[in-house]
Amino acid sequence: MKFFVTVLLALGLLTLESVVVQKAGMAITRIDVTVVLIAFLALRARLVEGALSSFAVGYLLDLMSGQPTGLFTFLAVLGFLVGRVVSTLIDVRSALSFALFTMGADVGHGLLAAFFTWLTTKGGNPLAAMLPSLPLQVGLTGLAAFALYPLLKRFDQGNERQLGLLR
Repeated sequence: MKFFVTVLLALGLLTLESVVVQKAGMAITRIDVTVVLIAFLALRARLVEGALSSFAVGYLLDLMSGQPTGLFTFLAVLGFLVGRVVSTLIDVRSALSFALFTMGADVGHGLLAAFFTWLTTKGGNPLAAMLPSLPLQVGLTGLAAFALYPLLKRFDQGNERQLGLLR
């Protein structure tokens, strides 16, 4: 996917996510559409294009989330790089396998976000607030990945990467 298409899609999906979460009354959890985009980039984008796009998607999430600045930017690029390594080991070609891949990425993303938030927060325990909602968040993100996979494939027609480490 091209960089600007990814950024515009991320902005639109983040806006839609915030409206859906607010209207559905899900104050505890969220649908992590940014992880869906990052997982797709890890599977389909070249290294530099994917890293820059992941950086931009993470920065947009940082701007819209209210968490410590830089947390989701770092996690997005880290998730992209880890996703590229994992994608060499598994084959993701269907919507169901993409949803499972994204759910695994969301578990790692959620655990690392909770850990780094715990490291940087004085007083209170953000882990107690974030971890109970993680299973619901992972499930909703998996449903979103399943639904968004045909749309993402349409934006990325003909750019499937070759298998192997040197790509």
